[in-house]
Amino acid sequence: MRATIMHAPGDVRVEDRDQPAIQQPTDAVIKVVAACVCGSDLWPYRGADVLHEPRAMGHEYVGIVEEVGADVKNVQPGQFVVGSFFASDNTCGICRSGYQTGCVQREGVGGAQAEYLRVPLADGTLVATPEMPDAGKVPSLLAASDVLGTGWFAAKAAEVGPGKTVAVVGDGAVGLSGILAAKQMGAERIIAMSRHADRQALAREFGATDVVEERGDAGVQKIKELTDGLGAHSVIEAVGTQESMMQAIHATRAGGHVGFVGVSHDVALPGRELFSSLVHLHGGPAPVREYLPELIDLILGGDIDPGKVFDLELPLDQAADAYKAMDERRAIKVLLRP
Repeated sequence: MRATIMHAPGDVRVEDRDQPAIQQPTDAVIKVVAACVCGSDLWPYRGADVLHEPRAMGHEYVGIVEEVGADVKNVQPGQFVVGSFFASDNTCGICRSGYQTGCVQREGVGGAQAEYLRVPLADGTLVATPEMPDAGKVPSLLAASDVLGTGWFAAKAAEVGPGKTVAVVGDGAVGLSGILAAKQMGAERIIAMSRHADRQALAREFGATDVVEERGDAGVQKIKELTDGLGAHSVIEAVGTQESMMQAIHATRAGGHVGFVGVSHDVALPGRELFSSLVHLHGGPAPVREYLPELIDLILGGDIDPGKVFDLELPLDQAADAYKAMDERRAIKVLLRP
């Protein structure tokens, strides 16, 4: 099969690899219908994460079940499925509390930018759609496998709700999905922090009521001006840098909540400053599996269209171009078709 392999920073190739096979009785193998490049894939691409050896890339996927192990009961060959970037049993005490990314058996799912993918713990990881979805729903279902589920978790972690003002730090696919989630959860005011016209336009389409172009202290000051000097009730942090995290904390009012889902890179929180802020912090790797049934229903029912975050679609063999387009910010998010 064809698969995307990153050999070094900036060096992405689509190569022939062995097709995956069932290794454990709890596995499934799916034929990938659509995959994509994640913002977190850009960390090793830019050299911020160290690659010790060539890595099979991709952790966002939808597809059709090709084969299942002997112990798999919940999905069967021929079904269209959406999965998460962490495999989970969905039965342990942590999973039952809604945190499947902390599952006692959790296992990363990788190599989805390919024609076929092995998914461990298939019963707890994959969710089948009621029937084969229309082709037009595939991008949105793909978004549910990570960025939408991550934005949804960020909004939940930030305690978004009716009557609240929400600020979103980060205008990538996750931040934009957080805006969509905040709108669905009834936020009264949603402030998108963005400097890019195309992303600002999609943010407004998803529900943003205000746009702030300033960053850092200037961005915080602008949020304060828009909130009577108090700060937002809820802030979504969707970048993962020191600047973005501190911007999120400083933009939150006393007693407010920060939901942080940007993959942390060298973030260090000053204890005394955090102590005096009276801000709640909650986040981490999003338990996408917790929200998949609800998100799939909303997508198939036409209530939300998160697939609009994909503003470029390429065949799998052009994966290197997909990475380059996102790295150069010529695309918000690129969908790959095997």
